[in-house]
Amino acid sequence: MNCLEIECDVYRSSTKEHLYLFVKAGEGMVSVPQDLLLQFGQPEKALSVVISPDRVLAKEDPELVVKNLLEQGYHLQLPPADKRFV
Repeated sequence: MNCLEIECDVYRSSTKEHLYLFVKAGEGMVSVPQDLLLQFGQPEKALSVVISPDRVLAKEDPELVVKNLLEQGYHLQLPPADKRFV
């Protein structure tokens, strides 16, 4: 594993569909602000994955995910925009 690869756990929100939190593996929600956790609801573990800047992710820029994990300890993946209201 190179220095830009990060093992992380991905949690889905129990309150909002398609809302996910990426956190460093084994750290749980310690870096996630309490206000965000209150809105997120009960975290449900979706998967564990190794993220690197060159990994292809379905809905996120992997470089941004790595940057956020390194700088703030978590990455929030928001639901896709509802095209009916755009």
